[in-house]
Amino acid sequence: MLSRKKLCVCEIQAILGVTVSTVSKHLSILKEIGLIFDEKDGKWINYTLNKNSKDAVLIQLLLLIQFYISEDELVKSDLKKVENICRNKLSSI
Repeated sequence: MLSRKKLCVCEIQAILGVTVSTVSKHLSILKEIGLIFDEKDGKWINYTLNKNSKDAVLIQLLLLIQFYISEDELVKSDLKKVENICRNKLSSI
């Protein structure tokens, strides 16, 4: 999902249908190993893939992950949801 666009925790949570704490825990692990990074945008914290890493292993890992999951039906379904997610509508619920 983060290969498509920057997402906040509430957007990821809504797409995956899991708890905020689960999303936060997984994001912290991915950030710790350098696969993603976050950036503050007003009241939001956006997460994105670390495509500009200088670590060749991380770059190769990102490419391999995308290759191996590209045909997975659940992944395809979640990617469709990414296109329609709107954080402003989520926060007003």
